[in-house]
Amino acid sequence: MKKRFIAGVVCPKCGALDSIMAVNDTHQQVLIRDCIDCGFSDRLSTGVNEPKEVSTRITADNQFVNAAVQVIKIIE
Repeated sequence: MKKRFIAGVVCPKCGALDSIMAVNDTHQQVLIRDCIDCGFSDRLSTGVNEPKEVSTRITADNQFVNAAVQVIKIIE
């Protein structure tokens, strides 16, 4: 597992900028963050919080594709 610095991240404990190193543990499905200044460490779950793809015109959701067409009457 390769540790890497995360640019622009502030440590939640000491407030130091650019001092957080992260490593992705694929066996336990967690992201481990460590601060090199104060020793702060935490673990974030990556297996449970996988982002879902946003529904767009290109990747339409089935509820919109199969929706009934509604006629709109414009009153002047």
